[in-house]
Amino acid sequence: MTSLHDSYHRPLFPRGPGFGLKTLLMLALALSLLFYDVRGQRLQGLRHWGAAALTPVVWAAELPPRLWHSLGGIDSKSSLERDNQNLRQQQFVLQAQLQRLQGLEAENRRLRELLASTAQLPEAVLVAEIVNVSQDPYRHQIMLNRGSSDGVYRGQAVVDAYGVMGQIVEVAAHSAKALLVTDPDHGVPIEINRTGLQTIALGLGDERGLRLPFLPSNADIKAGDLLVSSSLGGRFPAGYPVGTVYEVKPVAGEHFMEAYAYPAAKLNQGRQALLVWNRNGAPASEEPAAEPAASVPAKPAPAPATKPLPAAAPAAKPAGRP
Repeated sequence: MTSLHDSYHRPLFPRGPGFGLKTLLMLALALSLLFYDVRGQRLQGLRHWGAAALTPVVWAAELPPRLWHSLGGIDSKSSLERDNQNLRQQQFVLQAQLQRLQGLEAENRRLRELLASTAQLPEAVLVAEIVNVSQDPYRHQIMLNRGSSDGVYRGQAVVDAYGVMGQIVEVAAHSAKALLVTDPDHGVPIEINRTGLQTIALGLGDERGLRLPFLPSNADIKAGDLLVSSSLGGRFPAGYPVGTVYEVKPVAGEHFMEAYAYPAAKLNQGRQALLVWNRNGAPASEEPAAEPAASVPAKPAPAPATKPLPAAAPAAKPAGRP
């Protein structure tokens, strides 16, 4: 006999060999709800009501993961200071690398300008690195990392992408010293590009640049004239920009004028220069002239040794007879 207590605890879907009537009714109800939910808006209010009713349940279910992430994001003061120090060090390294990249970018731009200028030069050229600059305010000299092993010779012209920089004055095996056009001891033969007047440009040793002395009082020269190198003397190749005239004035009490020009080359910028081989015979005239100069002291050396011998021989013979 079945009691009330047993019927109360009877499951809704009792275990059995097949589907019961209640199961089929629940399936039909579920399919009906799905159909009406897809095809119409009749169950929209019920959906919103159910979502609002289940909001606390969803919030309670998501609360443990949120608390775990919040606790995981809390760091101690020491860890924060350590991370801050590491970030500062990384920032310092990145800033140093950025400065290096900016320097490489500027160097790349200057090299491109030099390469662009070499394509327009008929003479043979060699790119040299400026490794040292004279700190003497009255001497304008630079040191290059090319020497006699690279074919550099004394008196060779040095230019950049904008004009004549100077000439080589000392040559070693792997380095060379160049005298800039603004040095007080430097002079370069120039030609006024507009009129063809030829003269010499001397360095002033200061920010005024170049000086053109002893110009005739009726010379056709004015501010803005371009000065180019002249082949007089065979040292500089012709046609390279040397400077631009910015002032012409007469000399008091004299019958000539003086002109002042800014150098065309950027002497205080960049770390590269071009060594130019003059095809007009300047290298050939420099090298043969240097060879006899080196051989001249060797020829007279035996002469003093041979000339005193006859005079010493008679003096030695009488000394040997007794």
